[in-house]
Amino acid sequence: MRHVTVNVAESPIAWLAARGMLTAAQLAAGERLRADYERAGLSARLTMRWDAAPPAKSRGGARAADAWLARIDAHRRFHAAIDHAGPGLADICWRVICAGEGIGGAEKALGWPARSGKLVLGLALDRLARFYGTG
Repeated sequence: MRHVTVNVAESPIAWLAARGMLTAAQLAAGERLRADYERAGLSARLTMRWDAAPPAKSRGGARAADAWLARIDAHRRFHAAIDHAGPGLADICWRVICAGEGIGGAEKALGWPARSGKLVLGLALDRLARFYGTG
């Protein structure tokens, strides 16, 4: 058995789940959304991409095509999940889960009253759990 140190403050939903404010199904749905977001390559890039273009006709071409198809599937899943959450709930999902913004900052940016973001995020995560089949 190995011991692993995990930074629960890495994402706002992991922080909430560590304090018992989210169910396991809500956390799993949020992590699936964040994984789809990152796998689809939707986050902003700070620098130029320096990775090599996939070779046209070599042994690595098939793996590059599979990676590209996985990226497209993740892109479709992400947008379908956000659409399933709905227009009011998609905003908090994107800000907190994908962008890693704190709930207080998301409340201010969306013009919501204080301490309302946690409740709305819980509702959004419930919808995502139904979409991903985790809850």
